[in-house]
Amino acid sequence: MKIAIVGCGALGSTFGGILTEAGADVLMVNPKTDHIDAVLRNGLKITEEGVERTVRVNLITDCTDADPVDLIIVLVKSNFTRAAIEGARPLIGQQTLAISCQNGLGNEEVLAEYLGADRVLSGKTYVGGVMTAPGQILVGRKEKLTVVGEMDGQITERLQAIRNLFNGAGFQTEVSANIRSLIWSKLLINVSTGAVTGLTRLTYGNLLQVPEAVACCTAAVAEALEVARRAGVELTVDDPQEILDKAVEGLPFDFKTSMLQDIERGAMTEIDFINGAVVRLGDQYGVPTPVNRTLVAGIKGVEHRLQHP
Repeated sequence: MKIAIVGCGALGSTFGGILTEAGADVLMVNPKTDHIDAVLRNGLKITEEGVERTVRVNLITDCTDADPVDLIIVLVKSNFTRAAIEGARPLIGQQTLAISCQNGLGNEEVLAEYLGADRVLSGKTYVGGVMTAPGQILVGRKEKLTVVGEMDGQITERLQAIRNLFNGAGFQTEVSANIRSLIWSKLLINVSTGAVTGLTRLTYGNLLQVPEAVACCTAAVAEALEVARRAGVELTVDDPQEILDKAVEGLPFDFKTSMLQDIERGAMTEIDFINGAVVRLGDQYGVPTPVNRTLVAGIKGVEHRLQHP
């Protein structure tokens, strides 16, 4: 199976590097950045459970001359999904599948515009990846589940092949007949910590030492849970504290959320697709979301200052 990883930030580099290390035929695709330049020069340096190793990966910054692949794994930020798949058109053949392993709501619908809904799958991963320096990532995958599913809930051979691919590389992976519920479950994970850590600049370990911050996290999740109920989403967990615990479980004290990493890099965040999605759907279903609305406002303010220093 020929695989392309579209989006090689911390998490994309984690999947691309570890799949390559396991012997998979992987092409990593990302525009030029300091991180990409460092990987091209020195290889991808992966630190996992205190051990560092270097993996040489197949990485390109332009798809113009690339051949179609069997599977595209999309790991760009949600606000770049359309631009990324547009740039990856040469990778799309008549049989190419795409799987979104992104945060937030709505990515699968964008991919379906380019491949057709019948060739788009969804995945949710709790694997952690942090870019500690250009070309270097800190990986947390111990006891971190990845779930893949067909949007219509079928359990297909192609879905099982992707599960076997991931499991073979050491990513604990399961298939789901209700991936839409899992999309919401992952959204809740991101709602629980992303915006709060982005505003406070706290790592996971520090966050848990501030009771007021923890209370804000669980209050944001409680609002999102009520929105999900009104929207008719079937969830397997309904305790905000349990969701926060799941978010931080097994990750190191100094782990940083992707939203915090974005802010530290001076980049735009996925706030519109995470807490912002909760606010929009809350308005649609008549559910008040004052905590999420405030968190969105705070992150928008940070983004504005980053753009207008």
